[in-house]
Amino acid sequence: MSDLLNGPIQITPDGALEVLSKKEVALLLDSAHSELFETFRKCALAVLNCGTHLDDSKAVFERYRDFAIHIRQQERGIKLELVNAPASAFVDGQMIRGIREHLFAVLRDIVYTSQQIVESGAFDLNCPGDITDAVFHILRNAQVLIPHRPPDLVVCWGGHAISPAEYDYSKQVGYELGLRGMHICTGCGPGAMKGPMKGATIGHAKQRLYDGRYLGISEPGIIAAEPPNPIVNQLVIMPDIEKRLEAFVRVGHGVVVFPGGVGTFEEILYLLGILLHPANDDLPFPLLFTGPEASRAYFERINAFLVQVLGEKVRTRYRIVVGDAATVAREMQKGLQAVHRYRIKVHGAYYFNWRLVIDPAFQQPFLPTHEKVARLRLSLDLPPHELAAELRRAFSAIVAANVKELGILEVEHHGPFEIRGDCRILEPLQRLLDDLVAQKRMKLADHYEPTYRLIPS
Repeated sequence: MSDLLNGPIQITPDGALEVLSKKEVALLLDSAHSELFETFRKCALAVLNCGTHLDDSKAVFERYRDFAIHIRQQERGIKLELVNAPASAFVDGQMIRGIREHLFAVLRDIVYTSQQIVESGAFDLNCPGDITDAVFHILRNAQVLIPHRPPDLVVCWGGHAISPAEYDYSKQVGYELGLRGMHICTGCGPGAMKGPMKGATIGHAKQRLYDGRYLGISEPGIIAAEPPNPIVNQLVIMPDIEKRLEAFVRVGHGVVVFPGGVGTFEEILYLLGILLHPANDDLPFPLLFTGPEASRAYFERINAFLVQVLGEKVRTRYRIVVGDAATVAREMQKGLQAVHRYRIKVHGAYYFNWRLVIDPAFQQPFLPTHEKVARLRLSLDLPPHELAAELRRAFSAIVAANVKELGILEVEHHGPFEIRGDCRILEPLQRLLDDLVAQKRMKLADHYEPTYRLIPS
């Protein structure tokens, strides 16, 4: 049986998108904006390909290279016409409703970002304050900011390539969080991004909470490798990885980290680099690392690496809990209560963490090339929060080379990225990366060929 649906198929929005104006549709169809439309086409394909076992964006796009999508403007709104779409997005010829909502969420965010953020002239995206404002406006336009709701949104990070035991444990943590009335935000993909949402649905159902939030935040570079899982009921597409990460820490009230690969380490270094900034010393932000008992050595390696490269102070910003989902939920609940008290004290907003100081090094987009990666400053002479920013970029380069189309092409054409730096950093980093390869956390494929080379100085 073919994995493509014979078409064309036409679909209309279902409460997921305001009507587009003729000007907005023309923007997508204008030949001068062909790159914008191609971004939309690839993100749309990623959404339709939900449930895939491919985590290689380039391979996904090659497999469905004949997929096409057309926008049809009508006075009553718009229709999308799909040609050679993945059959898994349909049941008896009808598109699955959740996938249809995700598809129009993609269209909403790509049009809004292009027209209102990039081309409007209202934001200087080289200015830290304007970048944060842009993140706020994209989230507000997606209607995910809820003004008067006390802190209850837990961001869950972790890998898509995890063991069955780790996936089951992530569901158990989600269940315990859901029983206590907390809601879930993840990177929206499979594995440790899906498990907590799945568990929370049961916890919410037991407590008769019918407004469960399962917020997924993605970006065009990663969405094909990590397509939105079917539990996500609010999907937001940020323009790049840096704005995606800022969205997580601005809208979320606490973070739980499950086992993962280099993408998870990128997220860890991003958040710890922010929390280690002196301006954020007194700002409560609960951060828990957790997994089943079998993952204990994994977290011991994380802890040793972080302390060795960022210093003893880093221990004060997180807690490791192994094999005890209920304790994770109780600790997070206490953390959110502290966040609530703090926001009341400083008259802060519940729905967006304006007070969190984010250094520009964490906000500026880093598009990894061999030249840029070779120039990274991996030195213990840097303040910890600045070193974390440089390390985050190193991990971002490896993520790109593993699963993102442009990063894969960069390595195919020029060979592995060369990461240079202090041997006191690169030696523990090499041990960490070797562990991730040995544990098959880099990719879903059985064999992994390293896309990086560490060169100590």
